Amino acid sequence: MQISVDLTFSPLQNDYEMYIINFIKRLRDSGLTIKENPLATQVYGEYDKVMTTLTKEMKSSFEEIGIGLFYIKIVKTDRSDYVAHF
Repeated sequence: MQISVDLTFSPLQNDYEMYIINFIKRLRDSGLTIKENPLATQVYGEYDKVMTTLTKEMKSSFEEIGIGLFYIKIVKTDRSDYVAHF
């Protein structure tokens, strides 16, 4: 089953930028379809691979920082080809 995930990683510390960049780079290396914008990162792919990758990379990110949080939305479909019609 294909899914689309919209997530935001927020390290709750002053030097947050590099932790976000490292997280996104690891996602890019996963082979999944990744799209970024200034507010969130979207991950698209097969459910098991997406969830396994997110579990691994979110844990790595939590281990690197003091305090942080992830906001996650998951949709059961591949929305990677969505184009706004307005």
